[in-house]
Amino acid sequence: TMNTDKETLVNWIKRDETKLIHFLSRFVQVKSPNPPGDTRAAAKYIGQFLDSQSLTYRIIDPKPEFPNIVASFEGGRPGKHLILNGHIDVFPADGDAQWIYDPWSGAIADGKIWGRGAADMKCGTTCSIFTYAYLYRIRHKLKGRLSLTAVSDEETFGPWGADYLLKNHPETHGDCCLNGEPSSPLSIRFGEKGPLWLRFTISTAGAHGAYTHLTESASKIGARLIQDLDEIENIQCPTPDILKSSLDRDRDTLDKALGDGASKIVDKATVNIGVVRSGVKVNMVPSECVIDADIRLPINMTPERVLEAVDKIMRNYPQASYQELNRNLPNWCDPNHEMVNFLQNNALQNGRPKPQPVCSLGGTDARLWRYINVPAFVYGPYPTGMGTINEHVDIEDFLHILHTHVLSAYDYLTA
Repeated sequence: TMNTDKETLVNWIKRDETKLIHFLSRFVQVKSPNPPGDTRAAAKYIGQFLDSQSLTYRIIDPKPEFPNIVASFEGGRPGKHLILNGHIDVFPADGDAQWIYDPWSGAIADGKIWGRGAADMKCGTTCSIFTYAYLYRIRHKLKGRLSLTAVSDEETFGPWGADYLLKNHPETHGDCCLNGEPSSPLSIRFGEKGPLWLRFTISTAGAHGAYTHLTESASKIGARLIQDLDEIENIQCPTPDILKSSLDRDRDTLDKALGDGASKIVDKATVNIGVVRSGVKVNMVPSECVIDADIRLPINMTPERVLEAVDKIMRNYPQASYQELNRNLPNWCDPNHEMVNFLQNNALQNGRPKPQPVCSLGGTDARLWRYINVPAFVYGPYPTGMGTINEHVDIEDFLHILHTHVLSAYDYLTA
């Protein structure tokens, strides 16, 4: 049975359902695509809500167009410090014409909220904002401290968002971080693969399209190189025991949450050729080919291990060179942490299946806390339409995620 504080919290959520749905719908309507990344209007929207609840907050904006909202309060007694983290920037919305509802409509239809950012991650950020607001009302009953960080600049790896806060504002470190990125209500993410982005440039003399005897073709060399880069997916890498048991146990969950086949690649390196640029005209042999590759490193695989394999492949391509565009190391924290337990119990109590701890394929700001040894966990909605057309979030899932965040944050701050 629930204690009276938790019953009170649940009743507040039930009573506010309409208000919560409208808050998220309007939040989606406030455009914050990144690039360009200007989140001032979305930050102002959050600020107005916090003002309406008489909650004080700071705006930390290392660049004026990338404001971050940070709020914090102390409980009635000393204890641990929980950070609620969410981002306010979203993917751009291309292919508007193919959307069922306008991507910035925040339409409420078919039991869902539609629009760019509904799932990634204005749903999760709304959950963080309201978790903070509800728990503030019973702060004298809590131990420790609760902080809210609603950050800009996640879609481009956060140099002005969470990364800036953690490097320059140690008060945002905390003892544990809870994040509502789309992960699916079936899973709790305790770790992530790490992206390594490489740009390959192939240079040849080039020639008229009829004079193929005079030059090698940069695009043909590029095509062969792309094929050879698949070798990276065969690199073997041992998995630490604590992770191995979790991965073996939760392969089904991973496939349900992220699509069939996700479990087969979670502990392997993957190669995506995201961009290929070559050629000027159909009747010219290209003198340059540029290939951007997104390599995802599983837990325990170092970038050096991959670059060693790349260097070996490159020996066959004297016409090519490469540079590193981005690296973020794979990261994880303890899948048996108390926060995992709280999230599981509260999801079960709300009539949902017990979410399983999994390692994720994509990256979130949670990695930045893990990099400084603060356990960080992601529990959010399904990633439906994330980064593509018809993004939406199920209203029942949104309310469930909020319910689970509120009660788990309460459990953590009263344990």
